[in-house]
Amino acid sequence: MLKNMILFRCNSDFIPLDAMEEALQRSAFTACGATQHSTAGWVPPRGHEHGALVESIAGQWILQLKTEQKILPAPVVKRRVEEMAKAIEQQTGRKPGKKERKNLKEEATLELLSKAFTRQTTTRAWMTHGLLAIDATTTSRADTLISLLVEAVPTLQLSLLQTQDSPVAGMTMWLMDGVGPGEFSIDRDGEIKAVDETKSVVRYQRHQLDTEEVRSHLVAGMQPTKLAMTFSDRVSFVLTDSLQLRRIALLDLTMEGRSGDEDAFDADVAIATAELKKLIDALVYQLGGEFVPPVLEEPASPAPHHGDEPDPIYDQAVQVVRTHGKPSISLVQRHLRIGYNRAARLLERMEIEGLVSVMKSDGSRELRMATA
Repeated sequence: MLKNMILFRCNSDFIPLDAMEEALQRSAFTACGATQHSTAGWVPPRGHEHGALVESIAGQWILQLKTEQKILPAPVVKRRVEEMAKAIEQQTGRKPGKKERKNLKEEATLELLSKAFTRQTTTRAWMTHGLLAIDATTTSRADTLISLLVEAVPTLQLSLLQTQDSPVAGMTMWLMDGVGPGEFSIDRDGEIKAVDETKSVVRYQRHQLDTEEVRSHLVAGMQPTKLAMTFSDRVSFVLTDSLQLRRIALLDLTMEGRSGDEDAFDADVAIATAELKKLIDALVYQLGGEFVPPVLEEPASPAPHHGDEPDPIYDQAVQVVRTHGKPSISLVQRHLRIGYNRAARLLERMEIEGLVSVMKSDGSRELRMATA
């Protein structure tokens, strides 16, 4: 079902299923228009045309976002602009100036968009008992889904799932001991990275990790950033230093008795979510329990306008973005340990101030200020 998971905690003020369905219907997917660069919206996760946008199976909600983006390479636009500029020069005897070439670029882009191929991607999400899991490997892709979800349901407050002990500390301890905690076992893939200026990386594939070589790297100050593990001999996955789960696979034993008929979707969801919920709970426990940012207890508030007083941690958020050179909502949230909604408002403020670009369809933004 989900091959990767970026985990978020939802506020307890949960809305009814029919209200969620109605909210998502207002943002259902529609294909790109002739002059649109991209579009995003909700589609039936079961894959049936005109099906429900929220599938509820044994209390587990499954959502699916679809994005479509026009493929328009910059060299193609440039070539068309040159053709248009050359035609003007031949007709008038003069070369177009800088402002005119800018207008030509806009005309060329609109002309080519109507002929461009499109690329479509889908992102699935699972909601259960105050937890949201997004099947993504990049925070920008998760940000796209969350932005549309919060836009559809403004009362929904989200925060990256965080633990009292960091995943880096946990993975370091487990590798030093040479054994996984509790029902977890360490597999044969991993990545260890230096924290000094060298940023050197040691990657292991199909290699024993309970060795002196691995321990010597850790003693020297290197930190684990990825670690392949198996939970209870039922689910294999790779844990990252940001508490993301990747390459999730339910092992054969787990899927025994799975239905092979038209109800396979329901069976897959029921089996997978039950196993993944156990895994998440056990992992959080082994990392010292959950850290809950106080922001989850605050009421939702609207995004600030240009004249409003900025958030007291706004300058800290700007510094985080400058230091990492990446204007990401999830990045700000993780470093300042705040809720998603508050981090989103901070990025919106940076957009108003001209420090970052507007969010693209893939959830990414461009930095418009010098990095530290």
